[in-house]
Amino acid sequence: MPSQPSPPPVLDRLDPLEAPAFDRRRAWTVTALIVTFMIINFADKSVLGLAAGPIMRELDISHGTYGLISSSYSVLFSLSGLLVGFFSSRISSRVLLFVMCLVWGVAQLPVLIVAAVPALVVGRVLLGAAEGPATPMSMHALYKWFPAGRRGLPSALQISGAALGTLVAAPLVTWLITSFGWRSAFAALAVVSVAWSAVWWFLGHDGPYDRTQQRSADAARAEPEARGRVPYRRLLLCGTVIGSVASAFGAQWAMTLSQAWLPSYLQTEMAMSPGAAASTLSTVSGLSFLLLLALSPAVDRLTRRGVSSRWSTGVPQGVAVLCAGTAMALIPLAAPGAGRIALIAIAFGAHSIAFPLHYMTAAAVAPGAQRGALFGIVAATGTLPALLAPSLTGRFLDSAASSGAGYARSFALASAVMIVCGLVAVLLIRPARDAARLAAFRQAEPSGAGTSGPGKPLAQ
Repeated sequence: MPSQPSPPPVLDRLDPLEAPAFDRRRAWTVTALIVTFMIINFADKSVLGLAAGPIMRELDISHGTYGLISSSYSVLFSLSGLLVGFFSSRISSRVLLFVMCLVWGVAQLPVLIVAAVPALVVGRVLLGAAEGPATPMSMHALYKWFPAGRRGLPSALQISGAALGTLVAAPLVTWLITSFGWRSAFAALAVVSVAWSAVWWFLGHDGPYDRTQQRSADAARAEPEARGRVPYRRLLLCGTVIGSVASAFGAQWAMTLSQAWLPSYLQTEMAMSPGAAASTLSTVSGLSFLLLLALSPAVDRLTRRGVSSRWSTGVPQGVAVLCAGTAMALIPLAAPGAGRIALIAIAFGAHSIAFPLHYMTAAAVAPGAQRGALFGIVAATGTLPALLAPSLTGRFLDSAASSGAGYARSFALASAVMIVCGLVAVLLIRPARDAARLAAFRQAEPSGAGTSGPGKPLAQ
């Protein structure tokens, strides 16, 4: 009788004998805190875009200068995400998230002291440095509370913080700006950030599903860390990681445009009032939120039916970015009205499912001890559009014959980037295949290879 094929390896799965009991109450408490963390995160990001009109008028700055201010947020964003990712195995997630959110509050203060371009730049650079690790490290913290088979819904909820941040924050921040001036929005976010940090410090402990916490020092010496590791060059060059980065890159381009320029576009090109623009942004975020809520049951259903991870998590994220990119190209061609708003909702909302899925596909090929670092690398490269898209759009607006023509050029570039990234994701993401190859490589490595002494891995 032929032997049954073995299931594809998952590099981030604990042995059943080592797996701790699942603490549902504490896991979902941490999930609620992390979702709130992400809501604050995206409210901080979007406040500058929501206040773009009043700020440009009061400070008398051009579109190009505003674009540079917006892009300054990303000067240290990717670098900080990368660096913190590598330290995530040594520093508690409780400490990391506490410090990050506390710095978010501090970053809102410079512009409250001196309302000038340099103060805006300093605040945005500091905010970007503190928010760069936010998504990957909060996802890493979340994964510590859920075993591999239960991460779909919490991952989707964590990413839905982006949609909820805009859905909830856009009307509230817009109300603060119109009622009390744009500075009041920055002050309110500073207070909220500090308050969350205090709550997290008391409730946000690290979870048990972290391989580095499962082994004693004696066991670690008996089983050198190198045997559970894969050289980063192999991780980063496998198709699943490249495709995951590509889908994140394309989705992030749309998200960055949404935060930096979509509020201004709705008010100047579609003649919306600030309140109507905020409602439209909430509608876009509502679509993202619904897609994210539907994501986990859909992935679980496909998995139960035996559908491979390529088709359940890989292809959907690429197709989502492709669809959003196609809608982006059609926005300037549609007449103002319901048709254009529908295209805006698809272009700036449909890509959202790529974010939780690209973390799931990257995690499927990464050993648990390297997951935080890999998340940091994927986030650092996938979020580079935040450095490029706002300033390029500002230049297009200043150099074009009209603002409409400038926005059309910006949307065309975004569409091209997103379509290419979506295709790369569809073609390259194959988690089961790449996990099997990396597992075979680890088994083939001689014991102790890759170390420069007991417990000291060589630089990869």
